[in-house]
Amino acid sequence: MLLINLGTPDAPEAPAVRRYLAEFLSDPRVIEIPKLVWKPILHGIILQVRPKKSAHAYSQVWTEEGSPLAAITRRQAEKLQARWGERVMVDWAMRYGNPGIRPAIDKLKAAGCERILVAPLYPQYCAATTATANDSVFASLALQRWQPALRTLPPYHDDPRYIDALQHSLEQQLATLDFTPERLLLSFHGMPERTLMKGDPYHCHCRKTARLLGERLAIPTDTAFQSRFGRDKWLEPSTEDVLAGYPAAGVTRLAIAAPGFSADCIETIEELGIRGKETFIAAGGTHFARLDCLNDGEEGMAMLDAILMRELAGWVTPA
Repeated sequence: MLLINLGTPDAPEAPAVRRYLAEFLSDPRVIEIPKLVWKPILHGIILQVRPKKSAHAYSQVWTEEGSPLAAITRRQAEKLQARWGERVMVDWAMRYGNPGIRPAIDKLKAAGCERILVAPLYPQYCAATTATANDSVFASLALQRWQPALRTLPPYHDDPRYIDALQHSLEQQLATLDFTPERLLLSFHGMPERTLMKGDPYHCHCRKTARLLGERLAIPTDTAFQSRFGRDKWLEPSTEDVLAGYPAAGVTRLAIAAPGFSADCIETIEELGIRGKETFIAAGGTHFARLDCLNDGEEGMAMLDAILMRELAGWVTPA
């Protein structure tokens, strides 16, 4: 089995970030602009300016284990391996950066794996995340004469196990705060609005996750979309705008969570936890708490164990 997450630079330094962004922002699944138009913008402007700024952001979240996203994804794979033992070989990879998908596929095949479950760790399906991860796997297999049998993990945005895990994790974290939030903001990664118009189910999946979770929690919840990029209209409301508007609407004590992320990363720790807090406090907020993603905690691991073992049915006998 192969766990896949988005990716990360090798170091919180401008050259490493530039290499990472060049790969990430060259993916036509991510940037749906004709290459003849986009390439001069990417190489002439974005890759000249953005790496230094992004490197500073990465430096604020980097740990002794390296990138939080890579470290958590690795621990998720290790914990699943420990749960499953010799029944299943578990590895992990990043769609962009290292460790790459192609070497991981080669490693699994070299170890004798004739059946591979590919698991992009995105609860809500999006062409720019789930589909491009699968594309990379398919491209890797296209180079092989003897291909293993393949399954891919479907979206699990409304799976009761996922909603249960989110509910219990968030409730536990809310109970430990030294203040009582008036609202819980559920922030999902944004996408250009045109992706919705083209039939991508991502927006609907996010909204359903938020609705199902909100129905379970005692605290009132709102939904917003973060990480706007470029001049196109993006899914709304914007997380930044919601944070800035809360205090004027009487919400000064806030908790924020990112249920669309399977692991904490720069978008949750730095964008929400640091810059998001600054925006909220500057607007008049008094109390702010960023809640962790499921990560490799017990709730999240039990959920992954269940939904992944379900997808392995017929290949692996449950313990």
